[in-house]
Amino acid sequence: MPRPPSPLPRSLTRRPFTTAEALALALPAARLRTADLSRPFHGVRAHRAAVTLEELAQAYAARMPEHEMFTHTTAASIHGMRMPDHFAETLLHVAAAAPHPPPRSRGVVGHRYERQLGATMIGGLRTARPVDAWVQCASILALDDLIVMGDGLIRRHGAVTTMAELELHVGSLHGLRGIITMRLALAEMRSRTDSPKETTLRLLVTRAGFPEPEVNGEIRNEYGAVIAHGDLVFRAQKLVLEYDGGVHRQPRQHFLDIYRLDEIMEEGWRVIRVDKYMVANPFTLFAKLRRALATR
Repeated sequence: MPRPPSPLPRSLTRRPFTTAEALALALPAARLRTADLSRPFHGVRAHRAAVTLEELAQAYAARMPEHEMFTHTTAASIHGMRMPDHFAETLLHVAAAAPHPPPRSRGVVGHRYERQLGATMIGGLRTARPVDAWVQCASILALDDLIVMGDGLIRRHGAVTTMAELELHVGSLHGLRGIITMRLALAEMRSRTDSPKETTLRLLVTRAGFPEPEVNGEIRNEYGAVIAHGDLVFRAQKLVLEYDGGVHRQPRQHFLDIYRLDEIMEEGWRVIRVDKYMVANPFTLFAKLRRALATR
């Protein structure tokens, strides 16, 4: 019966580590070849196999030199930016500062950047800043995914930047891959969103030829007090589109929504609730919206 591998020093069980670190702690080289250690990258070992993109980034960071940083969708994911539906990227985007060559490793998409591009540290990971990550993603994401991600940067709560700042930044860029997609995205981005689905619903409605609604517009009662913010508000017709996502099915949120929508309707507003099935087959939504706009 094979003997179980000798225990690792505690400092090496908490994070990925390089083989050089292990050897410096007098760990035998043979121990680094045992089956209980994963090998996510050359020269890196981990006590547990990396599963998420962030775990893969932590493993690569163990060997990342100071002139490299995580970029593109990897940086966006690390920042918690709004990602495409069913995003399941398993490759890391890593860029090296010029004149260093792009990194080459299994599971890594290498890039190179100019030194004036700044980085920030997130959980010990050297990462492109959110706005720079959005710019980088323009070369690899579809237009609508870039719009959703961009709306997240200028969201209602905790915005990273403003539309004016983004427009100024993109206007200063020339000759980059994805610059046309960035400009197209800016034209359809709107501030004050609370969720990706609000952006998806807005694009669906406006591209079908309906008037542009206010995003999270204030709704007031007869005394002038704000009683709600409607997802998409057609103010002249006192009409609101509300996206009903999974969070609305949680008991507490469900009852809060009932009270909030009841208050809105008491003030004479028409509310159309939209779910993922209506978005996937929008003809019912369009018919409801067309009738409501025509009769109010």
